[in-house]
Amino acid sequence: MSQFPASLLDGYRNFMSGRYADERERYRALADQGQNPQTMVVACCDSRAAPETIFDRGPGELFVVRNVANMVPPYEPDGQYHSTSAALEFAVQALKVKDILVMGHGRCGGIRAALDPNAEPLSPGDFIGKWMNLVRPAAEQIQNASIMTPSERQTALERISIRNSIDNLRTFPYVRALEDAGKLSLHGAWFDISNGELWIMDPVTRDFHRCEMSADRP
Repeated sequence: MSQFPASLLDGYRNFMSGRYADERERYRALADQGQNPQTMVVACCDSRAAPETIFDRGPGELFVVRNVANMVPPYEPDGQYHSTSAALEFAVQALKVKDILVMGHGRCGGIRAALDPNAEPLSPGDFIGKWMNLVRPAAEQIQNASIMTPSERQTALERISIRNSIDNLRTFPYVRALEDAGKLSLHGAWFDISNGELWIMDPVTRDFHRCEMSADRP
């Protein structure tokens, strides 16, 4: 019989004696009153890029959905199973979030797989391969850009994928309607794991600009 991971038990005990003890009333209020986050984050399931850690947010402050390569698929009401679309629907329609952030990161394994034309499926289902088809056209164009180094191709596709997901968000009728009405804003950001830099996408030019470490808010 397998044992529950000891590291998780140790972490839970530390949580209960530390953060939970410090924020006990907040957790009780969240339990009684429900959640009311203002921001939804679509992030990668990579263990190195947790939004709550990067943005230093507490319980109840972010509604987060994580998947391989932080992608949003287009609106497809086809009767199939769509976990990211379901989370989006709940965040926008039920929680009525005001902002949606698509946050990519450097050295993303899913993006690296999309750029590798010789990548072998990890299982007969090839779920990752099929999922990464969302950025396959862009990946094929970048693969042919011989002037770019492998790391440049990787960063380029990571950022193009963010733009692609924001475009896909706008294929959801209720997202488009709320954005047009000024009740919902869409954002893109890219996090560099190696040095902690956060690059924010300009909503007009769609270029990425590094977030300056200033105490003054813009």
